[in-house]
Amino acid sequence: MTIAYFCVLIMGLLPYVAAGIAKRGFQGYDNSQPREWLAKQTGFRARANAAQANLFESLPFFFAAVIIASVAHAPQDRIDTLAMGFVLARIAYLVCYIANWPTTRSIVWLIGIVCVVTLFFQI
Repeated sequence: MTIAYFCVLIMGLLPYVAAGIAKRGFQGYDNSQPREWLAKQTGFRARANAAQANLFESLPFFFAAVIIASVAHAPQDRIDTLAMGFVLARIAYLVCYIANWPTTRSIVWLIGIVCVVTLFFQI
């Protein structure tokens, strides 16, 4: 397994980390209506839930970029480096979202997108 493919695995799991943070402590959590419960949350729980949604939304673009670059035989070290950059940016994004640092969050979001777009230019 390449480093980039391992990054795909990490990114596939990262939204669940955000979901776990949103549900941390389960104060009044209703497992029969989890989305309604999450919709009523505020503060870090609401931000973690929003981060979860955004992390899921970013997966197809990242997955496609890694697969296409790999199939096109782009240099593996570049694919790995850009994939790691994306993962680090998305982890920082999650931290910034939960901490309510919107400007920094936008900057690390941009860094992540640049990593993915750059993957496409490796082919």
